[in-house]
Amino acid sequence: MEVAANCSLRVKRPLLDPRFEGYKLSLEPLPCYQLELDAAVAEVKLRDDQYTLEHMHAFGMYNYLHCDPWYQDSVYYVDNLGRIMKLTVMLDTALGKPREVFRLPADLTVYDNHLCASIHFTSSTWVTLSDGTGRFYLIATGERGNNASEKWEIMFNEELGNPFIIIHSISLLKEKEEHSVATLLLRIEKEELDMKGSGFFVSLEWITISKKSKDNKKHEIIKRDTLRGKSVPHYAAFEPDGNGLMIVSYKSFQFVNLSQDHEENEEENMAKKSKEPLYYWQQTEEDLTVTIQLPEGVTKEDIQVQFSPDSICVVFNGQLFLEGKLYSSVDTESSTWIIKDNNSMEISLIKKNEGLTWPELIAGDKRGEFLRDPAQCAAVSERLMHLTSEALNPNPDKEKPPCNAQELEECDLFFEESSSLCRFDGNTLKTTHVVNLGSNQYLFSVVVDPKEMPCFCLRHDVDALLWQPHSSKPDDMWEHIATFNALGYVQASKRDKKFFACAPNASYAALCECLRRVFIYRQPAPMSTVLYNRKEGRQVGQVAKQQVASLETSEPILGFQATNERLFVLTTKNLFLIKINTEN
Repeated sequence: MEVAANCSLRVKRPLLDPRFEGYKLSLEPLPCYQLELDAAVAEVKLRDDQYTLEHMHAFGMYNYLHCDPWYQDSVYYVDNLGRIMKLTVMLDTALGKPREVFRLPADLTVYDNHLCASIHFTSSTWVTLSDGTGRFYLIATGERGNNASEKWEIMFNEELGNPFIIIHSISLLKEKEEHSVATLLLRIEKEELDMKGSGFFVSLEWITISKKSKDNKKHEIIKRDTLRGKSVPHYAAFEPDGNGLMIVSYKSFQFVNLSQDHEENEEENMAKKSKEPLYYWQQTEEDLTVTIQLPEGVTKEDIQVQFSPDSICVVFNGQLFLEGKLYSSVDTESSTWIIKDNNSMEISLIKKNEGLTWPELIAGDKRGEFLRDPAQCAAVSERLMHLTSEALNPNPDKEKPPCNAQELEECDLFFEESSSLCRFDGNTLKTTHVVNLGSNQYLFSVVVDPKEMPCFCLRHDVDALLWQPHSSKPDDMWEHIATFNALGYVQASKRDKKFFACAPNASYAALCECLRRVFIYRQPAPMSTVLYNRKEGRQVGQVAKQQVASLETSEPILGFQATNERLFVLTTKNLFLIKINTEN
């Protein structure tokens, strides 16, 4: 059995600045332009059954604004008319309206349980698209940088099961002019047999779609592999050659070979059926109700039920189905049974000892499932209400406070547990490299070069370090390419942050809150005037600026993208452009 290599990230010391003094707040105004959208953004809010932290990470914090890494002046979003809208910026002072480049064939308003539509720019001429209902589209766009040649055409579409969002995709041109596209789909699915945790698991499906141009055949799916995990990955991306996959996540993922496990799944299904409760029961202070699903073909004449004060016996077609000693005594004369319309029978048992709560129906029998009455749960909750409080430490003077809050800084209070970076081989489906990230908190990802894997940014002590994966260098797979001084510390104090990004050239980093405010942190730049450090008496040659932009809107921010020149901020009905590079 092959063991994955334990690796580490090598920090480049020359890229660190131990004498960094902090960010100076600059009051220089940033040019901000606002566009009103023709139709609102197609926001999909979380449903009542999407209540876990993983649902919030994957769908509740979804970035509805998509930047084309091949043509950075273009951003896209999907509106509630099912249109993919594109805005290309040529000149900030002469902005045109976003224009439609594609319209989703499906009417999403008829679907109750759909997710948000998701787009990924696979190459300079290909796009992958999910409409949020479970249908996948592979689209040829032509050269998107030239509006005259850009025409979105569906080359492949297929229903792929439960709804998903697209995480990453790449385009590959292999031997014999074979074109293929690898796509990574994310789903959060119900774990029926999971009695621990949230009851959900995260599924990442690696799908490869291929076409041989000489055969004049259409694109078709040639491979499907699935990874399972218990947390939504912070980062997941294919290697440029399609031979591997890298994932940063809090909890690890593993490949599940569905075809190989088909027989095992059938056995699991049989075991699951055998584990289904034989009966369901409820109770009040006065009575108990037992519900049994009748076997196929059983009629009222085939059923025999015998009550005694301390036991019960149920027979179907002469075969004993349920028998045993009851936990406590019942009134046999008042106890009855009936057949329901849904092919089930319901037995009503009247307690002799009213008010007595039964922990089980039949002594020692574990084949039934107790269903709690909602009214009872509410009553119990009310009785226990005095043990809880919605206020944090509502009575701080009583005895001792739970901790000395002065010993903690705000950025230390909400620190995530350790994550790991794993590299998976696409052929063997095994983990080949593992990096334990420890306290190196994941912050964000950015595409620096669209032909390479996306970079990811991690917190190292107080700084934020940008890492570029290189799958072609097995001995030095992750390169430290840039540092944002003290940004790891600074961002931790922003309690309301929603999106985090940086310019591809690392000239600045930016984060936005849920409402209105955007913070920009620029790299140190030379000073035009002489400045001295008063403590050390030395001349300061450069300074790093912090700027704050407040948007004129009360709508929540739904999307956020950064380019070298400007920031794009999307709300429900507006698109804002903040000019960052004002020297041009």
